[in-house]
Amino acid sequence: MLIKIAKPSDLHESDVTPESIYLSRRRFMGGIAGLGAGLALPGNVSANADYSDVPEGNAPAWLEEKISDTQWRAITPSDPEQDALTPFDDASGYNNFFEFGTDKRDPARHADSLETQPWSVVVDGEVNNGGRIALEDLARPSQFEERIYRLRCVEAWSMVIPWLGIPLAEVIKRADPTSKANYVRFETLVDPEQMRGQRSSFSIIDWPYVEGLRLDEAMHPLTLLAMGMYGRELPNQNGAPLRLVVPWKYGFKSIKSIVRISLVEEQPMNTWQQIAPDEYGFYANVNPDVDHPRWSQATERRLPNTLFRPNIIETQLFNGYADEVASLYAGLDLRTHY
Repeated sequence: MLIKIAKPSDLHESDVTPESIYLSRRRFMGGIAGLGAGLALPGNVSANADYSDVPEGNAPAWLEEKISDTQWRAITPSDPEQDALTPFDDASGYNNFFEFGTDKRDPARHADSLETQPWSVVVDGEVNNGGRIALEDLARPSQFEERIYRLRCVEAWSMVIPWLGIPLAEVIKRADPTSKANYVRFETLVDPEQMRGQRSSFSIIDWPYVEGLRLDEAMHPLTLLAMGMYGRELPNQNGAPLRLVVPWKYGFKSIKSIVRISLVEEQPMNTWQQIAPDEYGFYANVNPDVDHPRWSQATERRLPNTLFRPNIIETQLFNGYADEVASLYAGLDLRTHY
């Protein structure tokens, strides 16, 4: 049986999803009530994607077990040609991770210096159940899900990546936020010995790298804590062992190598917002109608591309996820709150 809904975020049944937890769109839009289940892959993407060309890594046993038990799959991209998966080599070899350098190739060149085992995350702030948590204990209670999402950089390039991870909302719910928790603040690891970009005299960043979300954004079903991609553990250069993925926002919001998740009362000051507040706002929602001061956001360069195939496509509001997330910003001036 195929459930057909004429929207970019079509929901379908999948042979890997138990019948008892198929999601209707109403349950999906219900937010927290639907967090324990996943979205099934539409017919334009294979439910058995071949990641055989992705190199084997060195994942710990607990992570290999979680990855092998991945059952739920989700996707919002709807154009089978335009939204084809970005080749792994491009997704892992071209990115911003300033802790390892400012060139797009620096993370892939230098991130192998980062030791990701063991790893722990401090969950603190306005919570009743906080503390330092080993990454495996953070992940263990939750079912791994595969989410194939568009990634749109504020620099106007984009990819389509299959992530593996857990909904951030489940971690927040287990922390039991107090009534004062309005925002979630994230911090990246600070270790100049392992992260050469942090010891550069040319860096304009006051480490640690900090990002934040409104609590309702963090609790949204699309918001993911990723620990893998392309059916394998997360490569160091892509934010291992734990990164945030918020697909309707510009990529700099998806903070990498997270070591602290804090529930706070006041809106946090994020790193790029602090460096250039006229260029990078707190929300950073993908919006083709609000240009960066130095370039247009109306189009994007979908990777991979070449001089003869520039692969320029139109940018969509909320990166194509408006059906799911626009209600979060009802009544908000998206030009003022950029």
